[in-house]
Amino acid sequence: MRLPDEPDIPPQINIVPMIDVIFAILTFFIMSTLFLTRQEGLPVNLPRASTSQQSQVPTRITITVDSQAQVSLNKKPTTIDALTEQVRGLVGANPEAVVVINADQGVGHGKVVAVMDKVRQVKGARLAIATQKQ
Repeated sequence: MRLPDEPDIPPQINIVPMIDVIFAILTFFIMSTLFLTRQEGLPVNLPRASTSQQSQVPTRITITVDSQAQVSLNKKPTTIDALTEQVRGLVGANPEAVVVINADQGVGHGKVVAVMDKVRQVKGARLAIATQKQ
């Protein structure tokens, strides 16, 4: 019940608390993304050189075995028999080459082992199998 002496105050929306909440959420996301970066070493000031190269990322070769047991090398269809020579050509003289096998979970064990065997015949190729985190 209002008293007759009170003036009519128009309704207002106070946005200051909402701005505080938005800034708190923004701060949280900024701080959490800082911890998602992967550190390869300690922070140092590196010297400059005119002949320097960008960070040397190892060559990554991807072999995919899909659910129909079709084999692809870097998204190009191939056969298991031709895999050794093709991987050898891609690895070349790069001792840091990593061959990643992406095999569908429905593919038979024998097919994946055959692909692994062909990759192991290439000298200097390091083998990895891709999985999903549970």
